[in-house]
Parts: sequence; C-alpha cells; structure tokens
Amino acid sequence: MTEKFPSAEKLKSKILIDRLFAEGRSLFKYPIKLIYIPVADKELANHKTGVSVPKRNFKKAVDRNYLKRLMREAYRKNKYLVNDNLPAYYAFMFIYTGKERISYSQVENSMIWMMKKLNEKEKNHEKSAT
Repeated sequence: MTEKFPSAEKLKSKILIDRLFAEGRSLFKYPIKLIYIPVADKELANHKTGVSVPKRNFKKAVDRNYLKRLMREAYRKNKYLVNDNLPAYYAFMFIYTGKERISYSQVENSMIWMMKKLNEKEKNHEKSAT
C-alpha cells in the first residue's frame, strides 16, 4: 500500500462537495469533524478526500495552512484504515473545528479514531441492509 496522496484522491468536484454537505453523514472527535458520503460513480477508483479549516476560527492563512497540512498528513499516513476495510468508495471532508493550534499527535489520534469508527458504522450499516 502506497502512502501517497495524489491529485486523483483529492476532493475537487463542486457537485460532489455540495452533495456531501447536503446528504452526508458525520462523525466528530474533537477537534475534527468528518463528513462522508458513499459515491456510486463507476469511474471512481479511490476515495476522494478534502480538508478544511474555517477562516472564522483562524484569521491568519499561515495557521489555516499549517492545520490543513497536519490533517492531510494524518490522513495520508493512515488511509489504509479506510482503503482496506470499506467495500465502496467514499467522499470525505475533514473539518477542523477547534479554536487553537494543536500538535500532530492530537490530530492523528482524532483521525484514526474517526476512520475506525467509520469502518464500524459502515460494516453495521451494510449488515443491516442485507
């Protein structure tokens, strides 16, 4: 399993982002919120992921970029948790909701917890659907 985060895995589609916020389900582990939705697109060959840090909480672009970099790195290092365990492809949006800068280890712990919880939820959802 490669630990790259290529452009093909980045969430860029405005249509998909709008659908994600309209129909998506969410998980929360302070200070990060995950919004996700299954994508039934046949051409999609992997999960699509985006990160966001609100300007309302961090006025300086330096701080927002730092936190986005941390979240992308934590996802990149641990994406095997969703790639190996989820049956379908998903669109993810990680939103930083805290009001202070935190360390990489705190971001990574939140991301890992959410990815494991997502696996559990979707496996239970899949079992109840069949």
